[in-house]
Amino acid sequence: MDRNELAQAIYQTAHITGEFRLRSGQMSHEYFDKYLFEGQPQLLKAIAEHMVPLIPEGTEVLAGLEMGGIPVVTMLSQVSGIPAVFVRKEAKRYGTCKLAEGGTIEGKKVLIVEDVVTSGGQILLSATDLRQHKAILQDVVCVIDREAGGKEKLVADGLYLHALFSMTDLKAAA
Repeated sequence: MDRNELAQAIYQTAHITGEFRLRSGQMSHEYFDKYLFEGQPQLLKAIAEHMVPLIPEGTEVLAGLEMGGIPVVTMLSQVSGIPAVFVRKEAKRYGTCKLAEGGTIEGKKVLIVEDVVTSGGQILLSATDLRQHKAILQDVVCVIDREAGGKEKLVADGLYLHALFSMTDLKAAA
């Protein structure tokens, strides 16, 4: 599947219209229901294969953010061969009490993996937590950048967003 076909498939699978409140609190008349494309194995695999070139050289760990980043990071880890960790919104208060499950992040070059970026709010919160656990962070990859200010907020925190598609890309392919 080429890039344009992938954009069309994502748009056709996940684009819905109506009234939606986004995590950022903003209202939108359109929504990309990420779980609709994340739940399709062939589509998710094609997304991950197209994301591999976005992984910066030297990345040691892929960090998928709860919950939408988990399917993406799992498949991206599978196709790239780079180990993945699963980042909780907050560390468990029982058992191992870990923030990142599945491996070690301390002193490692970690790439944050997310599905859809709007304001970047959860990424910024998780980046703070990951840095407190001594992860080395510089980059973030996502499937869709909604082009709603998230990229600029991440840059202000020293994080660089690499999106597979922007909203503009997906609409152009529809």
